[in-house]
Order: sequence, then structure tokens, then C-alpha cells
Amino acid sequence: MSKHSKPSRPGHTNDANRIRIIGGVWRSRVIDFPASESLRPTPNRVRETLFNWLGQTLHGRRCLDLFSGSGALGFEAASRGAEKVVMVEKEGQVQKALRKNRETLAATNCHLFAGNADAFLDQNREKFDVIFLDPPFASDSLAPVLKRIHQHLSPDGVVYVEWGDPFSAIAGECDWQTIKQGKAGVVHFGLLSTKGAT
Repeated sequence: MSKHSKPSRPGHTNDANRIRIIGGVWRSRVIDFPASESLRPTPNRVRETLFNWLGQTLHGRRCLDLFSGSGALGFEAASRGAEKVVMVEKEGQVQKALRKNRETLAATNCHLFAGNADAFLDQNREKFDVIFLDPPFASDSLAPVLKRIHQHLSPDGVVYVEWGDPFSAIAGECDWQTIKQGKAGVVHFGLLSTKGAT
């Protein structure tokens, strides 16, 4: 997940920097992440909505968590049967936590790319069915990444966006259409598809 300096919100536990997986084979298992006010895991109610949209199970799908952070979305997808989940994370301490959680869960379908989003997109030649896109709210990363990821998405794939402001205008400018959207507290979230997709 991305990084954001706002206070923590309902949907994740604060005391020990932990969050529960809410569905799939690891339902109720807890993952830990470094103590940092900047880490902003997607809260439970937003993840519940997202995976309702995606159909609960992700069996056979390939997923990319481009700003992984706590790993809440990536591990949730893996728990729900994703064939492969690539987690991209640039910060060393956060990478260590992701590796530890992957080992604890025996998450053999999770793969970590140690680097930033641009470095991954430069090197990657795979296509993904679901791309989780949750850049830092305070950054200007959303539009540049939306312009780049068309070539990394499978023909029927979708992109999940989580942002601090309404993102539909940015999505439209970057040649995406919004197919689902919602808001929880300060979080705007939704699913995008390529224009003209059914």
C-alpha cells in the first residue's frame, strides 16, 4: 500500500502495526508492517468492497501490487487464490516485513520486486489481470503511472485505484474509464478498465 501522513483510520489495528486478512485461505491471519505513520493500509471495509467487485475469488488471476507497502492488498489477493502476485516496494524495512509475512504465510504465489514502480514497469514484460494502484496521496505519481500501465494489463484486466481525491478526471485524461467507484473517509477508490472494454 501507499504511504500517507494522515492519522490512522478505522479498518486496521494500530497498536502493533498489524492488519488482518479478511478472506480466503488465510482469513483472520495477521500481517505485521513497520511502525510508521506514513504506511496507510487499505481499511477492511474498502477491501471488502473491492473484493466484492472482483468476485471474492481470484483463482487463476495474475495480480500486481505496484505500491505494496503493508502488503494488505497483495496478500489478500494471494489468500483468495491468485495464481501470482507481484509486490513492488522500494523501502528496505518494508521489504523485510513483506518477506517475513510471505514466509510466515508460506505465500509461494507472492513475489517481491525490490525497487520503485518506474523501475518495475521499465523491466516488466508480463500482463496482469488485476493491478492494484495505490500511490502515496501526497505524491504526483498517479497520472504518470496511469499513462504507463496499459501495456501491463491483460485484455480483460482491471486496475484498482486508491487516491486522496476524486480520480475520474485523471483516469479519463490517461485513457481509462471508471467502472466502479466509492468513498470511505478520505479515501476515493474504484476500478478502471481500458476505454472500450466490456
